[in-house]
Amino acid sequence: MRQKKMIAVIGAGEVSAAGKDLAYQVGRLIAENDAVLVCGGLGGVMEASSRGCFDAGGDVIGVLPGSSAANANPYVTLPIVTNMGHARNIIIAHTADALIAIEGEYGTLSEMAIGLKLGKMVVHLNSWQALGDAVAVNTPEEAVDLVMQAIGRRTDPDVRR
Repeated sequence: MRQKKMIAVIGAGEVSAAGKDLAYQVGRLIAENDAVLVCGGLGGVMEASSRGCFDAGGDVIGVLPGSSAANANPYVTLPIVTNMGHARNIIIAHTADALIAIEGEYGTLSEMAIGLKLGKMVVHLNSWQALGDAVAVNTPEEAVDLVMQAIGRRTDPDVRR
């Protein structure tokens, strides 16, 4: 059985109009590449990317911070209730094959850092510029192409190429 690739889209619950558009496009491209979107399941970047993926027929895993699936944004197709608050960021980073950060605040920074610590590919659009090996990209297409190429070459899911 072939497993689909899982791409995390991370970013804050409050997002600019430009960030919302970038997130929507990234979500759509993830679905078009037959991958699954993983996110925190709430608003802002998470909701915009979820909507893009959902609109393109993809699956969205929402790793929720609270105790109820009812709190997920309306585009999450697979809610995971953790009741763990920000600690869910670790689950998101471990679940994803690669991470795409869009704008973001300290929660986004923690997810990026955890992803990098785990050896995952982390790319960003207008996010934390000076974070180690995170790769800055300019377009949603470049972000999704880069992570899909990187995870397509990997044989060990815990080793970044």
